Amino acid sequence: MSKRSWPFLVGGLLVALLLAGVVSNYASPHPDGLDSSLLKGCTVNAEGEITGGSCPAQQSKDHELADSPLADYGVRGISNGFLSTGLSGVLGVLITFALGGGVFWLARRRGPAVDRSTEPADDAVDEPASPAAGTR
Repeated sequence: MSKRSWPFLVGGLLVALLLAGVVSNYASPHPDGLDSSLLKGCTVNAEGEITGGSCPAQQSKDHELADSPLADYGVRGISNGFLSTGLSGVLGVLITFALGGGVFWLARRRGPAVDRSTEPADDAVDEPASPAAGTR
């Protein structure tokens, strides 16, 4: 990587960390389009619990990783919601950056395959043009 690309890379990482750590706390708490469409046909109370009707959301189950340390956009064990969400976002950015950087580093180290069969042999010597060539 050239020296000129380092400031761009570090700047992008800092912007991503700022967005994930601070701005993510101000995201809408309302369900997105998928959640809303799955609730069509059901009645929902103020806490978001289904109280009646029939809809696809009634067949939903907890994810296998629902008890993981970074589940539900937070860090388990941190009671402060703002800090938990921000820290979860920062950890997500750092993990993604590390994995992506590792993949690019491996791809760069490998490099393209070079086909040596089309290159001239090293022992071939070009004959110099005669001094009279091109002169009158």
